[in-house]
Parts: sequence; C-alpha cells; structure tokens
Amino acid sequence: MPFVPVPKDLGRVKTKVALNLTKRQLVCFGAAAAVGVPTYIFTRGALGNEGAVLIMMGLMLPFFFMGMYEKDGQPAEKLLRNFIRARFAWPGKRPYKTENFYETIEKEGKAFASQNKTAGAAGKTPVSRTKSGKKG
Repeated sequence: MPFVPVPKDLGRVKTKVALNLTKRQLVCFGAAAAVGVPTYIFTRGALGNEGAVLIMMGLMLPFFFMGMYEKDGQPAEKLLRNFIRARFAWPGKRPYKTENFYETIEKEGKAFASQNKTAGAAGKTPVSRTKSGKKG
C-alpha cells in the first residue's frame, strides 16, 4: 500500500500555481526576468558575455531572494520592514512610564479646594461683633 505523508500543520501548506511554484514566486521570477534579460541583451555587446551575465545576475538576485526567502512565516520584505522600524524608525530605549492616578486626583482636589475658598470669600466683608453679639 502506498504511503503519502500528510503535514500536521496545514496552515504552512502553500498552494502551487505552476511549475511547482507559488504565485508569489512566479511574480518575483517574472520581475527578475523582466529586469535581467534586457540588461543582458543591451550590455553584452559592450562588456562581453561574462560581464553582461555578472551584471544580469547581480540585478536578478534581489528578486530571487524576495521570492524564495521566508522566516517564521514572514516573507523577506516584511522582515526588512520590521528591521527598519525597530532599528531606525522607533526609539531604541522605550522606558516604562506609569502615571500615578492617586497623585493626579490629589492635585485636582487641592486645585478644586483652593478655587472654592476664593469663590466662597467673594463678596463677603469681615464683620466685627461686640461681646453682646450685636453688630457694631
């Protein structure tokens, strides 16, 4: 009886479109060919075959890398974007700062109390009283 291995995690299985390549790989390889072949054709007369092939390979390698490299389920451009964000865009040290809620409430309470004292005293004049309790 034939044996067919079935992966345990079906989330990692990629759909193959043509020539056992994924759609992403086909697009990247097509872009590499669109850049590399014309470069080879136009530079082989001036540089010879070896020079033209080396330039073509140098231009096509980033496209192949983008199509094939994947780490932890993330393609190369996402890894590159995360690296640039972590290294350059965001600050290196992000200290943990807390806000003391009770201190904020206390400051607001003191400000409210001082406003009430000044507002309550408005319009009142000191009254002098004699010992008998009558106004003098």
